[in-house]
Amino acid sequence: MTLIVDSQSVKGASTVGRNSRGYDAAKKINGRKRHITVDTLGLPVMITVTPADIQDRDAARDVFWRLRLTQPQITQVWADRGYAGELVDWARERLWLTLRIVSRPKGTKGFVVLPRRWKVERTIGWCMNARRNARDYERLPQHSEAHLNWALITMMTRRLTRKSPRTDNWTRKAKRTS
Repeated sequence: MTLIVDSQSVKGASTVGRNSRGYDAAKKINGRKRHITVDTLGLPVMITVTPADIQDRDAARDVFWRLRLTQPQITQVWADRGYAGELVDWARERLWLTLRIVSRPKGTKGFVVLPRRWKVERTIGWCMNARRNARDYERLPQHSEAHLNWALITMMTRRLTRKSPRTDNWTRKAKRTS
């Protein structure tokens, strides 16, 4: 099984406790960081919320450890350059995970869609469709994780229950001719 991991920093409202918030200097955001792990279809597997001042590779140790305990069939994880370094060796030696770092093609400028990583970015975009998730209002990180899971469950349920466009068009044409 292959997974894709990424993180997102979000601003924290005044209700977010000082012990569960931090300052992400790279993005200039005071709040929390969401570490989202998805499968190759872009469906969420695990969401973890930490203070924003924790580096991706430091939080990834806990995320990968929890993933290994709950999903023992995982063989590799795709990530961006924020997860590079000693984490690659640690994941291979301790958890028997192959951590593959996706980097930009050399010589490219501007925005480039990175292979495989766009799926986790799309899932993060889906999370942001829920207005409540645009900023973190929750006092506890666990509550923030629950709100993200709730938004993604709602999105997946809607995708499962809607009729496909072909079926709708077919029934409309059939009704008109009769």
